[in-house]
Amino acid sequence: MLEPEIRSPLDVVLPQLAIREVSIKKTVQYIKKKIREDISPDRIINLFHCLNELGDNSLIEEINRYINSANEEKYLTPAQCSALAYLLLMSAKDMNEFDLKKYLRSQEGLNRMLPVVKVSRRVWLNGCHLFKASCQMMASVLQGTPSHLRYLDMSDNDLHDEGVELLCVGLRDPQCKMETLRLSRCLITHKGCSFLASALKSNPSYLKHLDLSYNHPGDSGVRELTDRQYDPNCKLETFRYDHGGECRMKPGLRKCE
Repeated sequence: MLEPEIRSPLDVVLPQLAIREVSIKKTVQYIKKKIREDISPDRIINLFHCLNELGDNSLIEEINRYINSANEEKYLTPAQCSALAYLLLMSAKDMNEFDLKKYLRSQEGLNRMLPVVKVSRRVWLNGCHLFKASCQMMASVLQGTPSHLRYLDMSDNDLHDEGVELLCVGLRDPQCKMETLRLSRCLITHKGCSFLASALKSNPSYLKHLDLSYNHPGDSGVRELTDRQYDPNCKLETFRYDHGGECRMKPGLRKCE
């Protein structure tokens, strides 16, 4: 009579651990693939939390090595931007300053770093090859609860009047407490000025400094915004519109000639 085979507990556990390890690797690979896709910034941050739970920090280590390298110009990939956003959010609840130019000058870069923008007080997006869709992103930031942003520079981008209209949705929101807005060289005409004047009338309590230099506001646009300065409920102190004129409005990298 054959004796029954005696199996140690390890004979049972080890194959299960091996299967589990393979499963974790496949899950990690899937998550990394999703991070590289065009999905919402909040979902990407959640995916990084998942990677952390699974014990995989390879993307975080990659971005740390890159940031600490000797290269002064650091243009990150979209996935690296997402990793950096996660890192910054984990290291500090609120940020004082954020400059997109240091990382990735594009709307994709802004989209990936939007969670960081949402908790920053001063943000520089100037000269980042942005278009009107970026204004919609920033309007969502200004409508946040609470809205941390107090200084925003979107100068030297092809925003046009349509972009200003989208941005003004956020400026009108009662949660918006922004004090300085710079839109120099953004191809704005009197229509964009009308949108801004209307936004200031709806939410007059906070914006103190507005820069529209090197645009083409026209006499009517200047008048509408200057009138806001005489409104006792409006806090607008400085309004720059110098060097305006159609001859200075040129789309692309060299707008002012």
